[in-house]
Amino acid sequence: MPISGTPSRAELVEHLVKTRIAGDVATPRENNLSHYRQLSNGVRNFWLGLELGDRWTDEQDVLAVMAERVGVNDDPEYRHGQDTIDPELTVAALERLAARLRKAADSEQRVLFATGHPGGLLDVHRATAAALRSAGCEIVVIPDGLQTDEGYVMQFADVAMLEHGATLWHTHSGEPMKAILTAMEREGRPLPDLVVADHGWAGYAGQHGVDSVGYADCNDPALFIAEAEGTVQVTVPLDDHVVSPRYYDPMTAYLLSEAGLI
Repeated sequence: MPISGTPSRAELVEHLVKTRIAGDVATPRENNLSHYRQLSNGVRNFWLGLELGDRWTDEQDVLAVMAERVGVNDDPEYRHGQDTIDPELTVAALERLAARLRKAADSEQRVLFATGHPGGLLDVHRATAAALRSAGCEIVVIPDGLQTDEGYVMQFADVAMLEHGATLWHTHSGEPMKAILTAMEREGRPLPDLVVADHGWAGYAGQHGVDSVGYADCNDPALFIAEAEGTVQVTVPLDDHVVSPRYYDPMTAYLLSEAGLI
């Protein structure tokens, strides 16, 4: 069972490994390398709302970034089997994210939360939004009536998501975030000071020039590339859909504690 309360750094590292949020994760090496190849081949679904141009056409360059920032195996000849996320890199990224959340709280910034992975990360975002609201931040309410080709852009528990057929939808697309920011500009509303998200929601926001932080799995390299290039400020490596969403609770508690929000 997940540990309760706010863990120490060492306890969190142990918990991440035990629950496979990091360490030996469920995503196999074959899937990781396939996604790195598709990104380098210009398949836009793997760019997560970013514009990478021709800067990342070598799959080995992508692998090198993922080894450095995520902790996957750096051997290009390792093609099959288990792959990893370094839990120390996960916690270090959480601490960088906490510093950005503290800055938002200190300045009472406008913050927009969104997720393309509601089955795993919805409550992480919800709890973070609640903590920032208590600290004086404005949690951005998205415009009504937005949709993309995949479905309707909705907001539940302070978190923007895609709804399709009365179901919260998993998406890598940046189009929902584009719909939100375009509508806000059209209405003359100020854009968020910070976007806290994942997948294409985080990628498009950063590409649009909004401060963006987020979470990403080891088979989604685009946000880590964006962090390396400075388009996204922080990307936290983790398995973004483990057996129970409750497994993320100690991680969220550590994040909010490091940010001085609990």
